[in-house]
Amino acid sequence: MDDDRLNRHDLSDEEWARLGPLLPAHPRRGHRWNDHRTVINGIFFRTRAGCPWRDLPAEYGNWKTVYNRHRRWSGDGTWEQLLGGLRAGCDEAEGVAWVVAADATVVRAHQHAAGARHAPPTDIPAGRLAVAELSAPARRGGCAE
Repeated sequence: MDDDRLNRHDLSDEEWARLGPLLPAHPRRGHRWNDHRTVINGIFFRTRAGCPWRDLPAEYGNWKTVYNRHRRWSGDGTWEQLLGGLRAGCDEAEGVAWVVAADATVVRAHQHAAGARHAPPTDIPAGRLAVAELSAPARRGGCAE
């Protein structure tokens, strides 16, 4: 695959300079984590392409490493902390209300996806699994005033 096509949406040096200091430190026990930048680029690629984790290009490292880091950070609130850190210095009136949402109406489940687990996962705190309450829309109605 053409390297330029693969890396066209990876973090730029300027973006990484802002994001890098907000990331968690490497753990004290066990071996060092793979490079955060490579793993985050892998997560971005997978999210953008919509491919299965196992189909992640080798340039982003082992798919299981990228998946585990994404799952761990989703469960422990790291993504929310990163978003909060990146919002620092934004317009005070609107910056707090900025969120990212995915429209799930176009996501189709595989026919084998019907057998979901009945017990919540044990490695994620129960409070993190609670349904999030959506904020009120910025303006009511569909017309600009």
